[in-house]
Formats: sequence, C-alpha cells, structure tokens
Amino acid sequence: MADVEMVLTSWIRETLSVETSVDRPPELETVLPWITVVRVGGASQRFTGHPRVDVDVYADTADEAARLAGVLDDALLFLRGPVAGAVIRGVTCESGPSKRPELNPAVHRLGASYRVSLRAA
Repeated sequence: MADVEMVLTSWIRETLSVETSVDRPPELETVLPWITVVRVGGASQRFTGHPRVDVDVYADTADEAARLAGVLDDALLFLRGPVAGAVIRGVTCESGPSKRPELNPAVHRLGASYRVSLRAA
C-alpha cells in the first residue's frame, strides 16, 4: 500500500512549489507558507486504499491562506494518475477549506479533509 502522506507531500511540493510535511516545523512563522498532510483514517484493502487526510495550509495573512487553500483544493480534485510511487484513482473533498484554530496570531490556518483513492504503482 502506498503511503498517502509521502505521496501527497511530494506532489504538493512539486506542483505548488510550497514546502510541505507531516509535522509543523518548530518555527512555523519564519517559513510560511507551509502545508501539512496527515492521514486521519480511511479504509485499506490489500492492493488499494481509501485514506482520509487532513490538509492544513499556513500563511502569514488570511488572504494568502485562502488563496493557497483554494488553489490546492482545485488541484487535488483533478489529481489522477501516477504520483510518487502510487497511482491516484481519485480525490474527494469531504470537508472544504475552512478556518481552523491557530494559537500563533502571526499564522493563519485553513484546513480541509479529503478521501484519496490510490494504489501502489
């Protein structure tokens, strides 16, 4: 089974030229914008998976976070085919980009949840 976090972080970095990871960097406000991808559930079968992922966009302004979250949402919904050692069959948005709590006032955060259908290449 393909690692959906690795697949999507690699694809986002290449496609949007934005740094991305599973964990937030410790000094997040100094490296904005940043995107995190974390698997939060979903089904796995022997050869295919349908993981659910949370994707959070961090930026220094609310407008930049909203713009980047919108671009990412559009791109993910059209994502199909071979990507970083996997084959993406489709992506469904389960909860669209919306404001999420952020303790650091210098950082604006929007998040969305997606279901990704994929298999290893």
